[in-house]
Amino acid sequence: MAREFSTVGVVGLGTMGAGIVEVFARNGIDVLAVEISESALERGRATLTGSTDRAVAKGKLAEADRDALHERVRFAVGLDALHSVDLVIEAVPEHLDLKQRIFAELDRVCRPDTILATNTSSLSVTEISVATTRPNQVIGIHFFNPAPVMKLVEVVRTVVTAPEVVADVEALCARLGKVDVTINDRAGFIANALLFGYLNHAVAMVESHYATREDIDAAMKLGCGLPMGPLALMDLIGLDTAYEILDTMYRRGGRDRRHAPVPLLKQMVTAGLLGRKSGRGFYTYQRPGSPVVVPDEATPPAAEAALADGDRAITKVGVVGSGTMATGIIEVFAKAGYEVVSVTRGAEKSTAVCEAVKTSLNKGVVRGKLAEADRDAALGRISWSATLDHLADVDLVVEAVVEELSVKKALFASLDEICKPGVVLATTTSSLPVIDVAMATHRPADVVGLHFFNPAPIMPLVEVVRTIRTSPEATATARAVCAALGKTGVVCGDRSGFIVNALLFPYLNDAVRMLEASYSTADDIDHAMKLGCGYPMGPFELLDVVGLDVALAIQRELYLELREPGFAPAPLLEHLVTAGYLGRKTRRGFRDHSHR
Repeated sequence: MAREFSTVGVVGLGTMGAGIVEVFARNGIDVLAVEISESALERGRATLTGSTDRAVAKGKLAEADRDALHERVRFAVGLDALHSVDLVIEAVPEHLDLKQRIFAELDRVCRPDTILATNTSSLSVTEISVATTRPNQVIGIHFFNPAPVMKLVEVVRTVVTAPEVVADVEALCARLGKVDVTINDRAGFIANALLFGYLNHAVAMVESHYATREDIDAAMKLGCGLPMGPLALMDLIGLDTAYEILDTMYRRGGRDRRHAPVPLLKQMVTAGLLGRKSGRGFYTYQRPGSPVVVPDEATPPAAEAALADGDRAITKVGVVGSGTMATGIIEVFAKAGYEVVSVTRGAEKSTAVCEAVKTSLNKGVVRGKLAEADRDAALGRISWSATLDHLADVDLVVEAVVEELSVKKALFASLDEICKPGVVLATTTSSLPVIDVAMATHRPADVVGLHFFNPAPIMPLVEVVRTIRTSPEATATARAVCAALGKTGVVCGDRSGFIVNALLFPYLNDAVRMLEASYSTADDIDHAMKLGCGYPMGPFELLDVVGLDVALAIQRELYLELREPGFAPAPLLEHLVTAGYLGRKTRRGFRDHSHR
């Protein structure tokens, strides 16, 4: 039988500690909340009251339940008050010496059978435990912020944590309505080890002026369905906290460059730009602690003003290609009111593309998302061709042919001869250098990347890729077209992976490395990222959907360009691809899909 915890102590009543107090009290457990001073105690009490009052206002907590919750919580100054609790959770700032001092004191104060737990997200639980005479009763219980809402708890055992302590804490998590993943003591555990490499990479993009903070955040929200962009998330976490976690993970985790804090991060922390809590981080907020973003000197001008800056009038668009992407792009332009010339290799392919577009538009009508008259008008705007010569009078060409550089270069050389001057030539490549395609023409200033996401009619994001030869007018035109299509266009430089793939695939690769090291299971890693970080899919679910061969090809491109050891494809990924386990399309990837 699992041990029954009747009284729990919580040390430290910041946002995290107050949230943990609320979790226990909501679930009928008496809590003794402890702080270092009366003023800190009052701040903690106010945080708890504010959170429960908001829950009542939103109809998520009855007034009677709120009052009962508060009756279960006692407040005290000093650790001596914890002499008779069954479990203590420490939630003080991430400094090892501070935590060790607290644990040494708890060891002196608490009963011999009391379990001592730390909520650390990055420090070594083992190093904290050795400050006590009972390291076998020390464990990590890592809640996620906001603790009352987030379902995940990482239960971290050291090499000496007693199995019955682990079992008791797992049972407690179930009683709290949480999903626990039990793991060994390693830098960053699961969620932070995967999350912070990605966040650090996003900061590096800002530091190098590769893309704006707004475009990076929009790209990850719209391209990957994430609840927040990486820079807004850094502001929420706190840049000082993020720096400490990255620095600890870098020193404890084998000095992987992916976790070496980007210099800009240290500069911002030194300057007091800590994110929401200081009112200024990557964004500027209404006041310290406010979630409301206000304009500052880095805020881009209003869309209308930006788009009026030298963009060219586009009325007729050519789309070259016959695959899924080409079909979707034809539909998007036709629905937005553009005349479209679809060019494929032969009448047979043209017929197939025409049927695919009709089928998709008809689905829109059946689902009530498109009027019959609008469907007919869209189809009426499309002309079908099997020769590039019909692109002689278009204003924009979008190429969506196979991802082979030689094929694209040959196509762009032909377009250079056929198209009139001033036409914007766009490639939808997701992995090839746009400059290589541009230099196949005599007009590289007119060439941009327009990377639509699949399925193009649904996905709201387009990456607008400018090369070092792309003119400001061509970039402005591409942005204006995205806006006219009802899409969000994000501008970035011509680097492997652009924004989304460059941030997404190294994170997926890190997850494969974690599995390969037998640190955790695919299920637990997926749970951790979905429940701890709010991701719509876990990394292994996503890899099986994307295709392991596709993921490997993108990761190889990134590694080839950046030459960072941390970007080298995980051997396990290469082995699965070699074995033909490519994901859902072959019914076997990281999971077996044959019975689904």
